[in-house]
Amino acid sequence: MSLILTALRGTNAIFRTSYTNKVLTPRCLSVSSPVLSDAEATPDKPKKARDPAKDRSVKHSYETSIRYLASNAYHTTYGTDPVWKQYRRNHKGAIPPRKTRKTCIRYQQIATGSPCPICRDEYLVLDHRNPELLKQFISEHNGAVLSYSKTGLCQKKHQELLVSIARAKNFGTITYDVPFRQYDYSEWYKPDSNA
Repeated sequence: MSLILTALRGTNAIFRTSYTNKVLTPRCLSVSSPVLSDAEATPDKPKKARDPAKDRSVKHSYETSIRYLASNAYHTTYGTDPVWKQYRRNHKGAIPPRKTRKTCIRYQQIATGSPCPICRDEYLVLDHRNPELLKQFISEHNGAVLSYSKTGLCQKKHQELLVSIARAKNFGTITYDVPFRQYDYSEWYKPDSNA
């Protein structure tokens, strides 16, 4: 029995030493971006060209987004529907996933086959000064922000949407009404016996 235990201890020590002496290659330690910048490009590693349809390195201002929402291009693309109405995410199987993806854009480039409604259109900018776009994500019945499971927004853009709507309500670009309720106070007050 003791021979077996010493043999097992010996093999364990061999495995432990071989594992600790393993040298990690630089390829394992670094994360390479799919598109090299101008400084990283060398003659042996040429710079890959970005697909202009998927490139999101240029950030547009909210003024451009406001002009886009009033343009004919927006109305021919979306019509009178909200931007999320015709969106459907590709997924495997019949049951959609519970949560949407974390983000659609990686390394300033669209990394998915079906990006969310905000990520797919570069001229839609979530900002508190762009109330026409923000109102499309607010329920007309109760004034609550629509869920990402209904709109299909990725988690990153949904968080930006929540921040933009909260800031818009603070700045007053989106008005919201607190409902006034009528109460029958006779239910709470007893009739005065002296009167």
